[in-house]
Amino acid sequence: MAGRVEGKVAFVTGAASGLGEAMVRLLVAEGAKVVIADVATERGEALAAELGGNGARAAFLRLDVTDEAAWDAAMEQTLRWFGKLDVLVNNAGIAPSGDMEMPFSVWRTTLSVNLDGTFLGTRAAIRTITRSGVPGSIINVSSTMGMTAEPTTAAYSASKAGVRNLTKAAAVHCSTHKLPIRVNSIHPGMCLTPLVRDYLAAHPQALESQIASHPIGHLGEPEDIAYGVLYLASDESKFMFGSELVIDGGYLI
Repeated sequence: MAGRVEGKVAFVTGAASGLGEAMVRLLVAEGAKVVIADVATERGEALAAELGGNGARAAFLRLDVTDEAAWDAAMEQTLRWFGKLDVLVNNAGIAPSGDMEMPFSVWRTTLSVNLDGTFLGTRAAIRTITRSGVPGSIINVSSTMGMTAEPTTAAYSASKAGVRNLTKAAAVHCSTHKLPIRVNSIHPGMCLTPLVRDYLAAHPQALESQIASHPIGHLGEPEDIAYGVLYLASDESKFMFGSELVIDGGYLI
């Protein structure tokens, strides 16, 4: 089925590489116009040029997701470029390792990017989709670590658990105010992004244990998560509301 998001305008954060890049590529391939939002200007601009050239299909916008005023400006720029907003993917995030003895600064930074950034993006998108006058879909990227935890994921698990329930609160908000906006979360397992590949190359002994923790017998690819985002962005998921889409190779079993 081609053109699954034909005519839609999507805004993806953390979009210049990794999972975000895979999401952008698939959304564009399936007919969407996409704003590529990231702090990595060089990579983001290169991706936009590759996919959109003159901005007809993709455009890059530098965005620090923790900056409230920057979100307002980003939404206005999206409307200037493409005239509306149909889909937001809150994908930007960081995952520093740290247990209960981590520096408080690491805790605060992780919560700021992962949870505050998702709140600011969700709020801005609700306002902008409502102005656009179209039904919308907001997709918040949580994690399997938002449903469980490991000793070194204290801040990351807390932030992603917050994203999980923030998603439900936002969905109820939209329902209460009769807004035709669906808000759902997606929960990836470990995928072979460039960062993960680099880590496994430096720590080859970790690969076997990581694969063993996924009953399916292998780790994921960024495209596995991108297809979940495509589903939630499309009208095929019109009955998904405040729900959790887990794509984890059985990690949580």
